[in-house]
Amino acid sequence: MFSETESIICPYCGESIEIVVDPSAGTHDTIEDCSVCCRPIELEIIVVNDAVTVNAAREDD
Repeated sequence: MFSETESIICPYCGESIEIVVDPSAGTHDTIEDCSVCCRPIELEIIVVNDAVTVNAAREDD
């Protein structure tokens, strides 16, 4: 398992936070709480070759 960190902006509080991503899991969706405001962020993790893209959205969007 190879993990890396990615920076995202919380769609609720606007703070930059670090999340841990496992590229070996492939493309998937998950929910992670913001480490600042504790609200649930929907994460779309896209893995193409070795490139990782993370899209963050509010759970209520």
